[in-house]
Amino acid sequence: MPELDASESTERLSAEQILDSVLAQEKEPRACFTCSFQAEDIVVLNLLRTRLPNTPVLFLETGYHFAETYKFRDELARDWNLNLVNVLPARPVQEQESELGILYRDKPTECCRLRKVEPLMAALQPFEIWFTGLRREQSPTRKNLKKIEEHRLPGGKVLQKVSPLADWTWAQVWNYTGQHRLKYLPQYDQGYFSIGCEPCTAIPDDPNNPRSGRWSGKKLECGIHTFSEHSR
Repeated sequence: MPELDASESTERLSAEQILDSVLAQEKEPRACFTCSFQAEDIVVLNLLRTRLPNTPVLFLETGYHFAETYKFRDELARDWNLNLVNVLPARPVQEQESELGILYRDKPTECCRLRKVEPLMAALQPFEIWFTGLRREQSPTRKNLKKIEEHRLPGGKVLQKVSPLADWTWAQVWNYTGQHRLKYLPQYDQGYFSIGCEPCTAIPDDPNNPRSGRWSGKKLECGIHTFSEHSR
């Protein structure tokens, strides 16, 4: 597959230009988008659906999401005719809790590995391009994020990871949401800034550090964006 040069000039491209450049590489690109239905994801989805309408939208179905998230996911999938793929972990919630206890409370990293990281690793295998809604501003662990990165998964699979909103601020996300009248998760109106599984998501004390409300401030990443390696 032809590759885009993740150079300084590429970093200057707009979100729309990044998508157009990546999708121009192949007539029918094997691409997917990982989506938790947060505001950034809805922006990327809105841009993708006019360019590649049938893009598989991978939702990590952990079994622990807010009821509002499930309702919003289903409504948007219906309204936008999304190719929604619910990525399931090996074991249902009840079975895992019965055998291993409440991991999200006692061993949150292990819970994320079983219910997010391992299922996603398997789900990404058929694809060559992986779109995300990541932004550098979201977390110190994402400050060096490039709009286009080549990643190697633990099993050896190499794919392009594309984050068209890497340089966007939260204000830009929210402005775009308003200008295009996009729907958004109702939890934002309740004071949440970064929204994941319900037991591991709280309203942050510091609005300038939105991910401080995740995992009781004990960690910043679930692992799905750190398990792969930059291949170059």
